[in-house]
Amino acid sequence: MPPWIERHLGFLDLARTSLARRWGRTAVLLTVQALLVFLVGSLLLLAAALRQEAAAALAGAPELILQRRLAGAPAPVPPDYLASVGPLRGLASAEGRLWGHLADPGTGATLTVRVPGTPLAPGTVQVGPTLAALRGWRAGDRIALRDASGEPRVFQVAGLLPEAAALANGDLVFMGEADFRTFFRYPEGHWTDLALAAGNPREARTLATKLTRLLPDARVVLREDLIRAYGAVLDWRQGLALAALGGALLAFAILAWDRASGLSAEERRELAVLRALGWDPGHLIALKAWEGALGSLAAFAVGYVGAHVHVFHAGGRLLEPVLRGWSPLPPRLALIPADTGPVVLLLLVLTVAPAAAAALLPTWRAAASEPAEGMQP
Repeated sequence: MPPWIERHLGFLDLARTSLARRWGRTAVLLTVQALLVFLVGSLLLLAAALRQEAAAALAGAPELILQRRLAGAPAPVPPDYLASVGPLRGLASAEGRLWGHLADPGTGATLTVRVPGTPLAPGTVQVGPTLAALRGWRAGDRIALRDASGEPRVFQVAGLLPEAAALANGDLVFMGEADFRTFFRYPEGHWTDLALAAGNPREARTLATKLTRLLPDARVVLREDLIRAYGAVLDWRQGLALAALGGALLAFAILAWDRASGLSAEERRELAVLRALGWDPGHLIALKAWEGALGSLAAFAVGYVGAHVHVFHAGGRLLEPVLRGWSPLPPRLALIPADTGPVVLLLLVLTVAPAAAAALLPTWRAAASEPAEGMQP
């Protein structure tokens, strides 16, 4: 084994012994650092997982959505809109969609009622998993929903929507087209919006410009803009949460500053004895660097594992309402780990690196002084 590896292994063993000898102070420092890593790591991991979940849910959304605006408010799309956009060059397909909102007194939430691509039998509906769980609905149950006139209409639950897409369909109710138009008194031949697909995805934005020129009262929304908007909302909420955790970050900064401001009398005597025994100042600095890195890495490992378990096994319950939003119908998500490399690197830079480097300056001062000075009480 090369001599330099043996030397650093010796430093590592001595650093471990030094931390164990001052177990009380070490436990306090590591607990504070592990808690900070847990909170910040949970927030970053949860935001990355939710961003990935949203991108997966929106991947099935139409490439372009054309809405009609009347006096600045959404209005039904008349039948001639489909005929107008059909011949447009670069448009691969266009179809009308029907959807609306419905207040649910049982949960206090606003449900989204949609007509799916697959026809449903008259008098039947499909409901989202979150809504079904809160209302206790199961396949085959008969339920009552109040229509646009406030009259209850009875439907049979034909089935539940997939649990895997709970973020997108947790509060959805699928209804047949005829039932939808009767339920909401929606005019025949009119649509809520149009779902469009471009022949070349790279020309979607150009196609959107053509559509707004062709139909001045239309508004075109691109799928990539929806994904970007959801990401921006997540970033904003993540920033608010980090600001709320500012107290913890400030406490850790004060702790690191206190560590960097000087060594304890016991540590100075230790360094003075080692200096008197012939240790080089560089070796003393390496020893203290290993001591700081060893403690910081242990705290990082405990905090990060706790954050990972909290987010991907406990659903991030402590912080999920902050990022997801407060809703009477919170989706039950089985979060999948996203690319955690950037999160790990950021946490190492924010927590391990400062803590490991905090003692280097006072160590250098103590190592550069005479051993007799450090042995004085």
